[in-house]
Amino acid sequence: MSTATARTVVTGIGIAAPNGLGTADYWAGCRSGKNGIARITRFDPSGYPAKLAGQVPGFTAADHLPSRLLAQTDHMTRLALVATDWALADAGVVPAELPAYDMGVVTASSSGGFEFGQGELQKLWSRGSQYVSAYQSFAWFYAVNSGQVSIRNGMKGPSGVVVSDQAGGLDALAHARRQIRKGTQLIVSGSIDASICPWGWVAQLAGGRLATSEEPDRAYLPFDAAAAGHVPGEGGAILILESQEAAARRDARVYGEIAGYGATFDPAPGSGRPPGLRKAIELALADAEVDAGDIDVVFADAAAVPDLDRIEAEALNDVFGPRGVLVTAPKTMTGRLYSGAAPLDVATALLAIRDGVVPATTNVDPDQSYGLDLLTGEPRAMEVRTALVLARGHAGFNSALVVRSA
Repeated sequence: MSTATARTVVTGIGIAAPNGLGTADYWAGCRSGKNGIARITRFDPSGYPAKLAGQVPGFTAADHLPSRLLAQTDHMTRLALVATDWALADAGVVPAELPAYDMGVVTASSSGGFEFGQGELQKLWSRGSQYVSAYQSFAWFYAVNSGQVSIRNGMKGPSGVVVSDQAGGLDALAHARRQIRKGTQLIVSGSIDASICPWGWVAQLAGGRLATSEEPDRAYLPFDAAAAGHVPGEGGAILILESQEAAARRDARVYGEIAGYGATFDPAPGSGRPPGLRKAIELALADAEVDAGDIDVVFADAAAVPDLDRIEAEALNDVFGPRGVLVTAPKTMTGRLYSGAAPLDVATALLAIRDGVVPATTNVDPDQSYGLDLLTGEPRAMEVRTALVLARGHAGFNSALVVRSA
């Protein structure tokens, strides 16, 4: 097989999510329907219209990272560093044993280290510029997770960051696959996002898509007649990508293959042209060389904004037929994690392939007018060989990724 068409597989997973810290806890939470959405505790939300979020539980950075890193990193980056450690350990990879230029890092980000930035801006306003940390120069930056992960692990190969909101998590994995096909031995990819702080919260509220319900079980309701916006969250997943040949040489355990990818951008409002999500799905299926009938389950973007839910449902109906494929949105247990959401869905799809069980969409009473076979209630035991993951970013980004059993 030529390098340009080399199969890219996932050999390690590291997860930090609102309903579970670590892959085992997250997967157990998913299968049991554990809700990680609750009233915000990272700051006092009482003065804001939206008061709920998915927050990663039980994470104390000092338990996992040296003190020198704590001073220079945002909460988001600390989660990413630890999730990377877990993913590398899961893959059985010791970076020091591999050539530095054969390892790279490609992550996604939707906001950067907002909490760190807020703290330093408060110092600037209240105390003066001499009190602002020099680390502010990069700790807030979109690319900081890629940079800190590469430095910590001595990875000097192709690296970068993708910024396309929620779609970015899939775009990063696709870019990582390109680097594997170009000959890089290993890429750390995926995303951890976190902006649960006043500065980040105001920015999210400005988008006009946050749910204002104060009932955790009835706030985030995609494809439900009561849908009224999403609940934000923090966390995501870091994945270790390798070529199938490299994984085989070291006899690595393989979760599955990143088999196909498609991305589009919606036309300008008022143009009369259709949204681009259907085309992204069709491109991903074609890239994976599979037909619609080969897809066992779709992990939906699940915007919980009626107009956007309708667009997604219509795209799925156009490609698969009404109720033509099983659809699930386990992110109802975590909230939308922005660029971290789609890598978490990819990890969930790979775990579903491994264990033969699809987690359900919790809390939702499906509106039948969408025409979806939406899995609600209990998880479903079934063979999963091929899954489709969808993600859309604010302002028109659409991405689709096919993962399958290796």
